[in-house]
Amino acid sequence: MSLPSVPSRVWQDDAVRSALADWDFGQVSRMVRQLVPLRQEDVAALTGLSQSYLSMLECGDRRLTDVSRVVQFLTGLGTPPDLVRLPLPGISPLPDAAEPARTTTSGQVSSAPVQVTPTAPDPTLPWTADRMLTALRLAHVADSTADWLPSDANGPVSATAMADAAGTDTPRPASGIALNSMIQRWDAEQAEPLRRATVGTRVSLELCGHLQGTLDELRVMDKGSGSGAVADLARAHLALVVRILERSTYDEVTGRLLAAVAADTATQAGWFAFDAGRTDSARAYMLAGLRAAHAAADDRLGAGALSYLAIHGYSSGDPRDAVRAAEAGRRRIARLDAPHLSATLLTRQARGHAAAGEGEAARRALGEASELCARGRGEDDPHWLYWMNEGEIHGQSGSAHLALGNTARAVESFGHAIRAERAGERRTHGLFLSRAAQAHARAGDLDAACATGEEAVSIAETVQSARLRDHLRDLSADLRRGGSTRRSGVGARVLTERIAALSS
Repeated sequence: MSLPSVPSRVWQDDAVRSALADWDFGQVSRMVRQLVPLRQEDVAALTGLSQSYLSMLECGDRRLTDVSRVVQFLTGLGTPPDLVRLPLPGISPLPDAAEPARTTTSGQVSSAPVQVTPTAPDPTLPWTADRMLTALRLAHVADSTADWLPSDANGPVSATAMADAAGTDTPRPASGIALNSMIQRWDAEQAEPLRRATVGTRVSLELCGHLQGTLDELRVMDKGSGSGAVADLARAHLALVVRILERSTYDEVTGRLLAAVAADTATQAGWFAFDAGRTDSARAYMLAGLRAAHAAADDRLGAGALSYLAIHGYSSGDPRDAVRAAEAGRRRIARLDAPHLSATLLTRQARGHAAAGEGEAARRALGEASELCARGRGEDDPHWLYWMNEGEIHGQSGSAHLALGNTARAVESFGHAIRAERAGERRTHGLFLSRAAQAHARAGDLDAACATGEEAVSIAETVQSARLRDHLRDLSADLRRGGSTRRSGVGARVLTERIAALSS
């Protein structure tokens, strides 16, 4: 049974808004229940707070003051982030240990170094160049620890899952209202001057170009062979870029270029980690990429990081995060001539709406994305955005229709996507085939599901993508649930055995 939801009209109620402004969360809970209506058990299921605790909260016997639990409560109810402004939890002051003074990337002197550990929370304020470097280091170190995390039958066990099992309080990545606070800071904070004078070698513009060129080659390798072939290389490349930012001499122009390379590299490393199934590491990279894009004063890179955070939201987190991230990116690039980047963000937004069951909003976003895509590339569309074409629109439309339960439309859209020319994009072709096979299976056409699924497995056998294997495992589950004729039953059994062999 699906969880209930709180309709948007509730948040227009003046009394609810007043209670939110007063941080009277007992009153918020009671009024939301009356307006929907909901039971206390429903609110408990949405927020993760116990029914008994909610009862005491509404009676005034308890007060909700811990910021992390406030975020949990409001995010669970789907409170619009602009109604409650919260600082991000988990921000610790820098240590006062006596350390030699050092020069920061903005030319200021800092008396204490930033401590970096794999479990330290991503520092959120202020949005300085040094905090950017700390976020990049944190993401890199956290992903390095993922190499030795244990696995179970479902794949790698995340650090967060291990902490849950051990009962420890490991900081969670930003989501919901907390993620919105990060987006607001990215949108509002001014980028400080980015220059450094040390004993290190002066960085040339040519070096920046070579660093960017290396990343672009990794991107090409990824689209053909999958993330497994390049994730480690991207991680090493990011470590090199961060080291250059920390230990070299550069002026403001070169510093901005280096920060842009760092932003692009961190975001791509996040994408590679996501495709490899390391979702916690992926989000840390993407948030660090957003910080670096801010330091580079590059709105397109920031929007790109948000587009990947949106994918993370509708795939592994809260679909409302996907909508928030995509909308924020679109607002920031509205003045640019970048129709393909805008279309990309709209497809991410549509997927978020679809995952949340908001069919009309999803279709509207997809329609607008299609119109923008048809305009062709604009002067401000970034060079790294290679995938936006008619086939991409059809593929994302198919996934949205599949999430909404419209299997006939999904089959039609995936058919157009599969037939579209996608030079060298074998993983994407495999993903669309796997989703098309799922659509056929859910529509009851197991023969077509098996035939399409066999094509997808053939690609998965040559492409290193945990995400593609996950989609195929979902297909296996759909095939097991569906009824079959004798012929399709044999085909389904053979296909599920091939899919199982991918993980062996």
